[in-house]
Amino acid sequence: MATGVSARRYSAVAILLHWASALGVLALIGMGLIIAHAGLAPMRQFQLYQWHKSVGITVLALTVLRVLWRLTHRPPPHPARMPARERVAASTAHGLLYLLLVGLPLTGWAVVSLSPFNIPTVLYGLVPWPHLPLAAFVPNPAAAEGFLKLMHAYGAWLLTALLILHVAAALRHHFIIHDDVLRRMLPARAPSARSGSLESNP
Repeated sequence: MATGVSARRYSAVAILLHWASALGVLALIGMGLIIAHAGLAPMRQFQLYQWHKSVGITVLALTVLRVLWRLTHRPPPHPARMPARERVAASTAHGLLYLLLVGLPLTGWAVVSLSPFNIPTVLYGLVPWPHLPLAAFVPNPAAAEGFLKLMHAYGAWLLTALLILHVAAALRHHFIIHDDVLRRMLPARAPSARSGSLESNP
């Protein structure tokens, strides 16, 4: 039995959260690369670092909202003709993305909290943001900070690789397989009639 159009579409809230998160993550990756490799003047570096922290906390908040929304609103099913191995791969990749979208902001927050410079975080220059109370529980804050920096850096590269894979998979579905996997996450677009037949039982 074919599913309705609404059942094949993500909700407006899910779409908004997805694209807001995507823009935030792209901004974070760009800022992270500039901070690490551009050799900015100290004041510029400081300003960009503050923006990086602000956007990182925003992405963390958006991800928490996305997880809560997903737990209470069933997402559209995979296309009926999608092979089982691809379904497992897609679910695994999405799970890793969510894990990194939570883990990376948390490790960055922890790095800032353990830093000996004790630089305050003020989100977007407006909202003071507290440090995590980690120093009292970590025997060697400097070593923990160094380890978390490595985790944050390697995690960022892993996130970048997963994003490339995510985009490539969406484009493959759109241009090669010709289903609605990409369209149903685009704003104000309805799935095609052809895809309706693809998502019905074969």
